[in-house]
Amino acid sequence: MELRWKVFPLHPQTPQEGTELSQLLGVRAEQVAAMQARLLQVAAAEGLPLAERSRTYNSRGAQELGKWAQEQGKGDPWRRAVYHAFFAEGRNIALGKVLEEIAAEVGLSSLEAREVLAAGSYRTLVEADWQRAEDLGITAVPAHLCAGKRLVGFSGYLDFLRLIEKG
Repeated sequence: MELRWKVFPLHPQTPQEGTELSQLLGVRAEQVAAMQARLLQVAAAEGLPLAERSRTYNSRGAQELGKWAQEQGKGDPWRRAVYHAFFAEGRNIALGKVLEEIAAEVGLSSLEAREVLAAGSYRTLVEADWQRAEDLGITAVPAHLCAGKRLVGFSGYLDFLRLIEKG
């Protein structure tokens, strides 16, 4: 079974400076805290680093650089580094400077990363993934597909085993 990574337009309208989660979700800050408590619990059980956060940021540039990193043989390190930067450190992954720093952290050229973003070299590939997600009716992340079955949301290891066993 081959694992293929695709990207998703999670709140593509989010401005570069980010948006408060309570505003984005249209709920009170206390409700965001309760949702995050569940996520923190699942992450801790799975050994994943996750910090509380009150803002979300636009991931479009990170997605484009992810396609580039994959071609450079650095797709997995890139995804791990972006995850850690955003979810564990709360860094704004919409900022070119932050993405250039992450590129350097995983052994990619920060200058080339800047050029890739400026040129929009991987925009079409990202848009193709976004269209595929729409065609499949995917409206949330993470979403995992296996033999026509899907698992949506922040899930534990046993959930993935059940997904694979069904497939």
